[in-house]
Amino acid sequence: MSVRKLHDAPWLTSGPSGQVLALLNGNGEEARAVGGAVRNALMKLPVGEIDIATTAVPDEVIRRAKAAHIKSVPTGIEHGTVTLVVDGAPFEITTLREDVETFGRKAKVAFGRDWKRDAERRDFTMNGLSASIDGVVHDHVGGLSDLDARRVRFIGDPDRRIAEDYLRILRFFRIHAAYGAGAPDREGYLASIRGRDGLAGISAERIRMELLKLLVADGAFRAVDAMVDAGLMLRIVGGVTYKGPFAAMIAIEQALGLKPDAVLRLGALGVAVTEDARRLAQKLRLSNDETKALDSMGHRWWRLKGMDEAHARRRLYRLGETRYRNRMMLAWARAGRDADATAWTALMTLPERWTPPVFPLRAADFMARGIGKGPALGHVLALAEDAWLALDFPMEVDVLTVIADQTIARFKHDHQL
Repeated sequence: MSVRKLHDAPWLTSGPSGQVLALLNGNGEEARAVGGAVRNALMKLPVGEIDIATTAVPDEVIRRAKAAHIKSVPTGIEHGTVTLVVDGAPFEITTLREDVETFGRKAKVAFGRDWKRDAERRDFTMNGLSASIDGVVHDHVGGLSDLDARRVRFIGDPDRRIAEDYLRILRFFRIHAAYGAGAPDREGYLASIRGRDGLAGISAERIRMELLKLLVADGAFRAVDAMVDAGLMLRIVGGVTYKGPFAAMIAIEQALGLKPDAVLRLGALGVAVTEDARRLAQKLRLSNDETKALDSMGHRWWRLKGMDEAHARRRLYRLGETRYRNRMMLAWARAGRDADATAWTALMTLPERWTPPVFPLRAADFMARGIGKGPALGHVLALAEDAWLALDFPMEVDVLTVIADQTIARFKHDHQL
C-alpha cells in the first residue's frame, strides 16, 4: 500500500465535513473521505462533494448522528448508504463493502472492515484513494502513480468493471476528459469497445448526465474524438457527430471568454437541422429548456452566415438575446475554417452594443383606423411590425403614421375590403 500526506485540506478537520468525520471516527470505528474529493485535493483542484466511507454499519451511523442532533436520511440503506445533513450540506456515508458473489450490477455484497477490498470495488484507480482525518492518503490500487501520470485506469479487470455497470464506459472517457492526459488508457479503451453494446441497456437519464459533464471538461474534444473512433458516439447520440463544429465551438467560447456550455457544445456536436435536435432530445431525454435551446439553434442557422448588422438587429429583435447568441454561435461554429472571426465577433457582441426597442404601434392605433378585435387585428399588427423592422426600427411619429396607414391599405387590398 502506498501513502501520501495531504497538507492543504482543512475540510478534513473543520466545517461540516470535519464534523462528520470526527463523529464517525473513534470507539472502534474509522471513517475516511473517498473518491473525487481526495483526487481533486491531490491535484489542487476545487473540492466539491465529499463522500465518506466508514467501517460503521448504517445503524451505527444513524445512532451517532441522532446523538449529535444531526439529520440522517436512509438514501440507500440497503447498499449501506446513509446521508447526513450538516448545516444544509449533505454527506453521503457508505459502509465498507466487499463482494460475496459477482454477477454484474447485481453482485451480492456484504458490509466489511477491509479498506483494500472496498477500494477494489471502485471504478478507477484515481477514484480508489481514501484520506483519513489526519490527512494521510491511502492507496490500495495504484491510484497515486496513475494520478501523477494523469492516467485514468480501471481497477482490476476493465471488462469486469464495465460489465458491473456499462455506464462506466462513458465515465471512463468523462474522467479522462477532466483529469487525464494524452490518449486514453489502452486497456480501458479496448474494453470500452468490447462492451459498447451494453450501453443500450443504460437509461437515457444516466447517459445524459455523464455526457453533459464530459462535454464541458477541459479535454472534451480529445475524449469525444476517441469515442467517435471507437464507435461509441453513434450509440450515444443516435446520429452523425460533427467533430469540426464541436472543436470550433470550444475555440469560440475560449475566444469570447465564455464559460463552457454543455448544451451549446452538444448542439455543435450533433445538430445540423432541427430534426437532429429532436432526435437528441428523445435519445438523451433532455429537459424542456435544453430541447428548446437545441431546436432554436438548429432552426435555419445558415441564414446568419454573412449577415450584416442591420439584418442581425432584426434577428436579435425576433429571437431575444439568448436564442440569438446560441444560434449565432452554432452558425459561427459551422462556418468552417474560412470564418472571419472579426465579423463573427461583431455579430456576437451586438447585444452588448444595441438594445432592441419596443414596437411602438399598438392595437388601439389600428382599431382607431377601423380594424375590430379578432384575428384581423393580430394580422395587421404583424404586417405593421414587419414593415417597421424593414425600415430599421423608426420611432418618429410621422413615419409610424405612414406605416400604420399603409398597413391598413395593404390589408384591405389583400382582403378586398
